[in-house]
Amino acid sequence: MFNIRVYGILISENREVLVSDEFIRGNYYTKFPGGGLEFGEGTRDCLRREFMEELNLRVEIGEHIYTTDFFQISAFNPKHQIISIYYQAYALEPITAPLRDKPFHFDERQMEVYQATGETETFRMIPWEMFSPETVSLPIDKVVAELVKRRY
Repeated sequence: MFNIRVYGILISENREVLVSDEFIRGNYYTKFPGGGLEFGEGTRDCLRREFMEELNLRVEIGEHIYTTDFFQISAFNPKHQIISIYYQAYALEPITAPLRDKPFHFDERQMEVYQATGETETFRMIPWEMFSPETVSLPIDKVVAELVKRRY
């Protein structure tokens, strides 16, 4: 079974990279914003939807950056192979979602989500000079972080 994921690399005018800090199924992950492709949805539409759902942010989807070209099993379901697609994303408006200074600094509302679902997320910007493959958790994201650092 394949699980197709679509993620956006958003780099601010101040050369900061947007990441999502998430608590999922008992573990902490820092990853790029995005999520799962739904049936009947194109990859760019998926990414626009994910940014709206997660950040209430309208984005323009730019160039394709990377698609997984190696076997990667899902961290959450050993019967799923992950295919991740990454695009550059540009904010069409100011980010109004709360941005944190520290990893996994969840606010009261996010903790309420955690109490209800067992999962939660928050967002932060990582300054370019501090951004590296080590700042993200997932194997495919690490490959993309390296590509982004070399390309931009």
